[in-house]
Amino acid sequence: MSKSKIIGIIPSRLASSRLPNKPLHKIFGLPLIAHVYLRARQATQLDKLIVATDAPIIVDTIHKLGGEAMLTSDKHQNGTERMGEVMQTHSANFYTLINGDEILLNPDSIAVSIDTLLNSAADASILAVRYKKEHSPSDFKLALNLANEVMYISRNDIPSSARNKVDHRLKAYHLMTFKKETLEAYQQLEKTPLEKIEDHEHLRLLEHGFKIKASMVDDECISLDTPEDIPVIEQLLQNDKVYNSYRVE
Repeated sequence: MSKSKIIGIIPSRLASSRLPNKPLHKIFGLPLIAHVYLRARQATQLDKLIVATDAPIIVDTIHKLGGEAMLTSDKHQNGTERMGEVMQTHSANFYTLINGDEILLNPDSIAVSIDTLLNSAADASILAVRYKKEHSPSDFKLALNLANEVMYISRNDIPSSARNKVDHRLKAYHLMTFKKETLEAYQQLEKTPLEKIEDHEHLRLLEHGFKIKASMVDDECISLDTPEDIPVIEQLLQNDKVYNSYRVE
């Protein structure tokens, strides 16, 4: 059997309501998107890594790092739609979505994402981390069945602690791998009712009966979303071995 081709895609949109020009915001002298790219390119299972963006300045930023970037439409409503445009010109068996704000991305977890899908009968995979923070609608929580397949994704605290104690919840770590056929199908689907309520693009797959398999990892899953995240991220980066492999003095 021939080896499957796997392309990693980092969608990056310049506009951000909470942190203007977020992909270009510098942490320790490097733009956010540069951190994510430099970490992702350490993953050994990716045959190609592409930053997909709506901004020429982000393309230039990645090119200066010696990376590959593609200018895509500014009409896409989410990163998965942006991946679909890349797929039109870059053929592969599987595509890995790496969110452009995952500044603490663990390159080893990309392999976990890929292997989770390759070793299952699911249509896509997602990672999860144990999580105890409550009442944080910017963090998506997962509910899994006994086969570790995603049943639901919510901004609310699920499962609820209204009747019984919850030791921890599962936070969605948006490092996902899709079969080519799944990503193709997604591009043809309209927004679904629960997706519109929760504002989470992958509920579209669940509502149409697609299976998303989850694996647990023990990463510091803190993305850069607001100015308040910056000091926390800087503190974590100081002792981060991946950052130390590419840090700018």
